[in-house]
Amino acid sequence: MIPPDPTPSNAPCARPPSQAQAAYAQESAKARQDQQIVNYLPLVRHIVQKVAAHVGNRVDPDELISAGTLGLVRAARAYKPDRHADFKTYAYIRVRGAVIDELRSRSFVSTSVHRQIRQAREAYQALLAETGKPPDHETVAERSGLSLTAYFRTLEEARRQHFLSIHGLDDESPCLANLIPAETTSPEHEAQKAELVRQLTEAIQELPERDRQVIILYYQRDLTMKEVAEALGVTESRVSQVHAGALFRLSMQLKGG
Repeated sequence: MIPPDPTPSNAPCARPPSQAQAAYAQESAKARQDQQIVNYLPLVRHIVQKVAAHVGNRVDPDELISAGTLGLVRAARAYKPDRHADFKTYAYIRVRGAVIDELRSRSFVSTSVHRQIRQAREAYQALLAETGKPPDHETVAERSGLSLTAYFRTLEEARRQHFLSIHGLDDESPCLANLIPAETTSPEHEAQKAELVRQLTEAIQELPERDRQVIILYYQRDLTMKEVAEALGVTESRVSQVHAGALFRLSMQLKGG
């Protein structure tokens, strides 16, 4: 006996969307993407402000904003909710990557600053060995043969070069991303990551209070240099000095002096 057809003969058949429906869906998707671009334009400026703080006035911020905006447009067009994280996270990565790519095409490394950075590091190491405790900036500057102003200027250059080198933007250091496998979820990697976080947390806690405040506000609270300056009631140039000095201390502490 042949079983009855479960589908009534008069039931409507599923039909593929018409060209008009497909066009409407495509237009609706583009409208949503355009709205996302408009909504997240302030994110581009925020990222450029953060990046520009590392490279100073060596590049026109408008050029970085243009590159970041293009990255945002590409992010909106490529974003797939079922495949990617939330759009803000996805856009942040793509925009920052576009800005970094723009910097990668430029050369910022000063040849004269390497000697002064080396002098500061050697002075720090010598003073640490002599006293058994991290030296203050004034003592390191004096041992380096630099005025305090020149010393902080050197540290700001070191900060810029560190930022450029970890993104592969100079000729001396490989890009950090090239040193890390795409899939880094092994137990060994997780253990190394946990140990690095522990060491960094301890090093931050050992910083002088003002240095620690700047690091927390800038990195954890994600404020700009100007916003940090307003929060602490100091000038933006002073925040830049403290920031550079704090990163120098952290790098020396994490290297074991």
